Amino acid sequence: MSDVKDLVQVAGIIDAEEAKLLAEEGVDWFGFPLRLPSGKDDISEAAATEIIAGLTAPQEGVLISYMVDADEISEFTTQLGVKAVQLHGDVTPEELRKLKAIRPDLYVLKSLVVKEDNAEELLQFVDEVAEFVDMFITDTFNPATGAKGATGLTHDWNVSAELVRRSPKPLMMAGGLSPENVADAIRFVKPAAVDAHSLLEGEDRRKDRAKVAKFVAESRKAFAEIANA
Repeated sequence: MSDVKDLVQVAGIIDAEEAKLLAEEGVDWFGFPLRLPSGKDDISEAAATEIIAGLTAPQEGVLISYMVDADEISEFTTQLGVKAVQLHGDVTPEELRKLKAIRPDLYVLKSLVVKEDNAEELLQFVDEVAEFVDMFITDTFNPATGAKGATGLTHDWNVSAELVRRSPKPLMMAGGLSPENVADAIRFVKPAAVDAHSLLEGEDRRKDRAKVAKFVAESRKAFAEIANA
């Protein structure tokens, strides 16, 4: 997983049927938010483990976690059988360093939650922890709920673009991405990967095949454009 670019991730897989749909439409990474602070996981850990075991390379399962302890993160990723973990909690640089030391095989993504006025803070954090992270992922803070991800809200793309320029590691862009705006986001920010969740769902809260197909197609087209620019 060292040369990661032009990736499409879809998060919030709820069952095997949904995972099959995403695989058929060409999604690369499948995100599983588990042990959430709310206690309301979309899927059981056993079901997630079974789906992850059934994925074939280059498709990969990713644990999306709010854990902050390196040992706990390592143990849970081993239990699930994932090769990548996306950390949304306030993990300290020391714990990121420890995680990379005890699990050099684990691909570590760290979230950068964009608020209205924290761009400089995020840039400094990138400088501080890039050595212990394999990829960063931007997401949007929702001041109304305090949510740090899966908000369905966009943020200032100028901040994400600046983070891409600053970071020595690749960056995945998330936060309010949809089939309608993902191509513009890729052209503007030039990320290595994109992620979507709620805006690919229908009224039944399941991923909509047409929305997923368009999201993947628009992403692929825009990634090709920036590669040839």
